[in-house]
Amino acid sequence: MGGCFSKPKPGTSLPAVELKIEVVLPEKDRGKEEVSAGGKGSPRAYQGNGTARHFHAEERLSAPHPYPGAQDCVEAAVCHIKDLENGQMREVELGWGKVLLVKDNGEFHALGHKCPHYGAPLVKGVLSRGRVRCPWHGACFNISTGDLEDFPGLDSLHKFQVKIEKEKVYVRASKQALQLQRRTKVMATCISPSAGHSSSTNVLIVGAGAAGLVCAETLRQEGFSDRIVLCTLDRHLPYDRPKLSKSLDAQPEQLALRPKEFFRAHGIEVLTEAQVVTVDVRNKKAVFKDGFKLEYSKLLLAPGSSPKTLSCKGKDVENVFTIRTPEDANRVVRLARGRNAVVVGAGFLGMEVAAYLTEKAHSVSVVELEETPFRRFLGERVGRTLMKMFESNRVKFYMQTEVSELRAQEGKLKEVVLKSSKVLRADVCVVGIGAVPATGFLRQSGIGLNSRGFIPVNKMMQTNVPGVFAAGDAVTFPLAWRNNRKVNIPHWQMAHAQGRVAAQNMLAQEAEISTVPYLWTAMFSKSLRYAGYGEGFDDVIIQGDLDELKFVAFYTKGDEVISVASMNYDPIVSKVAEVLASSRTIRKREVETGDMSWLTGKGS
Repeated sequence: MGGCFSKPKPGTSLPAVELKIEVVLPEKDRGKEEVSAGGKGSPRAYQGNGTARHFHAEERLSAPHPYPGAQDCVEAAVCHIKDLENGQMREVELGWGKVLLVKDNGEFHALGHKCPHYGAPLVKGVLSRGRVRCPWHGACFNISTGDLEDFPGLDSLHKFQVKIEKEKVYVRASKQALQLQRRTKVMATCISPSAGHSSSTNVLIVGAGAAGLVCAETLRQEGFSDRIVLCTLDRHLPYDRPKLSKSLDAQPEQLALRPKEFFRAHGIEVLTEAQVVTVDVRNKKAVFKDGFKLEYSKLLLAPGSSPKTLSCKGKDVENVFTIRTPEDANRVVRLARGRNAVVVGAGFLGMEVAAYLTEKAHSVSVVELEETPFRRFLGERVGRTLMKMFESNRVKFYMQTEVSELRAQEGKLKEVVLKSSKVLRADVCVVGIGAVPATGFLRQSGIGLNSRGFIPVNKMMQTNVPGVFAAGDAVTFPLAWRNNRKVNIPHWQMAHAQGRVAAQNMLAQEAEISTVPYLWTAMFSKSLRYAGYGEGFDDVIIQGDLDELKFVAFYTKGDEVISVASMNYDPIVSKVAEVLASSRTIRKREVETGDMSWLTGKGS
């Protein structure tokens, strides 16, 4: 067993785990998010797996002091009070760093200037309803607190002190906060003793993707101090899965969402290579493949999906991959270098892989059943535009056909035969033809599944079984701004949001899922952004220039805009997402005129 914690053999106790502990501030001090690097505090002994341990002061994690001394801070006038109008943002220099200065309702706020997710400049984002939305991937931050309010990403922004003197705006910040550009919220420490109870946990989370990790972190952020066990089929701690197909060379440690020490510090136990095979809801017990049984009080099901595979002749030959792990991705790159690669499926995963391999492989071919890539998602015109971009980068397309046979030489792939009778030379093949929910282990559990194997949940991410929640790619849920239509949205950002709502409702906070879906893809250094839910669109209104790859596409159904996609048109997608999040309907006539002044952001 790899990873942060190992699962014991049946009948044995979990091994004692050495943990680093952060001092936790009382609820009333939650705004003071940081603890002194050298500050004294009495570290609590965590009885994580049955053995109590006390910790030395030097084992505690270092963090900035909430009230740094003058030598640790920088303070300066950054502008005149009339330099910014209401609703404006500006990036200003402060000492060795930069700060995002915001004026909203007559008040100035100073925050970290980069989105902690991927480092986007927030000044180019959208300011609305007391929060700033990232221009790249849609994460939202409260301008009064810096707190992360919508996803993707895990961390919040630092909030800096602002004062007005003689009509000048002064900002004061700690030097360390200026350098870090991210703030991890204070989390409770696990104080629930598990001596003699290693086979039980308060919260069990099945699946360590975005939904599972955010659920665990949210519980700790909300003060939950009982035991949390997170189990995953993966051999790695939670990692940034969307990067797998965009950067196939990335190593597991580069993809990690949190370091190993984080899980230890916050008492989140991770069982890697751990497969749950049945769930006994009557006795609140999960049974693992090796026979180990774990009782729970609350359960989150976030098992994700399993990739579809080819069912043609020769389907079991070597060097045919569905990309699920960093090892898969790394191996594909090694096999493709200077050789012939075939990608089956022209959806997001397939096209991202094809784009990445063009600089590595001798040839890249894409096989797709539809007429154009992304046709069902982005429509014919946008799909054809992206197809041209790929063709100009030496990618060869074989459309409206599928694979009939995989031929091998000495057991390894050599040719891909198409139903059109075309034979493609191939040393490696990547299959990206969709996925199915990984919920087979729940079939006899009494937890409801629909006809396609998805787990239906309500707005609070609750299943049909009390105390059992579900989130991520394997669920269908009511989409608030589409009249609560039950949908499945397998987006990274949506999984984050669902994980948080599930955690809040485990704590009886009565939260409801309301986020606007947001996704992105990157190909040939071009980013395409998308927000909304466009299934069933009947028209596409394009503004800008498709040939120049500078456009925005509005997807409409009847008289209503239901989604938007753009390339080189920031921050339009984030602006539309913010409008949709405010429950305002965007009418088709508003986007047909080409006048998009109502969508213009005010960053400078």
